[in-house]
Amino acid sequence: MDIDPSPLDGPDPRAVGDGEWSATVVGHHRLRHDVAVIRLIGEFVPFRAGQSVQVRVPQQPTVSRRYSPALPPSLDGKLEFHVRTVPGGWLSGAIVADTQPGDEWRISAPMGSFTVDPAGDEVVMIAGGTGLAPMRSQLLELARAEQPPRTYLFVGGRSPRDLYADDMLFLLATELPWLTVIPVVERPDDPSWLDEWFERSRVDIGFPAEERLHGTLAEVIGTHGAFDRHQVLVCGSPGMTRATVERLIDIGTPVERIQYEGL
Repeated sequence: MDIDPSPLDGPDPRAVGDGEWSATVVGHHRLRHDVAVIRLIGEFVPFRAGQSVQVRVPQQPTVSRRYSPALPPSLDGKLEFHVRTVPGGWLSGAIVADTQPGDEWRISAPMGSFTVDPAGDEVVMIAGGTGLAPMRSQLLELARAEQPPRTYLFVGGRSPRDLYADDMLFLLATELPWLTVIPVVERPDDPSWLDEWFERSRVDIGFPAEERLHGTLAEVIGTHGAFDRHQVLVCGSPGMTRATVERLIDIGTPVERIQYEGL
């Protein structure tokens, strides 16, 4: 996801590496008309799970954006990015539509303090759309811990087909006994227009319709009590992030317990 780091509790984003690294696209998987997963292999990039990095791509070499890797740091140089087309966004549109295996990306400036303490309290993650990317990176990092904290991931979209990672999350929740995934959709039915990319990538693995909660992420979160003993992370579009953070505070979640990305 492309983001601007903005932790709610105030610390300035911190860079953890200087310089620039290269990585080569080895996979471009377009899952929806506006969503693609890009996989790369290249030099080791010294970021922390949950951080974002600066990206430059050959389709728009003079333009750069910040994206959050969806994998934790890998010594063998594996990277994965979840990119959604932003209306009017030249770079995001070019990445989703025009990325090709063999493209060389330039990666720099790991930044942010969007992190989970693996020895800390239970975790609540709230992800809208490709805001899932830094959450997934941290889930895979937590899986390396001896006793990961109990973690609840609320992942939302406008309609069921917006849950582009439904199959991956279903399998992940099956494999990780400490993880509970709660899919959330604003409406129970998909739009009537055909998304050819969704049809091409459709699989029979995922959460059944009866397990999806209905409403916005802010509305669903608002039905719970205060998360006053949890590490709470929120990432998504500016509107989703703002509404969700405001609702968390309204229900009594302490401000210092909340981190967010996306505003």
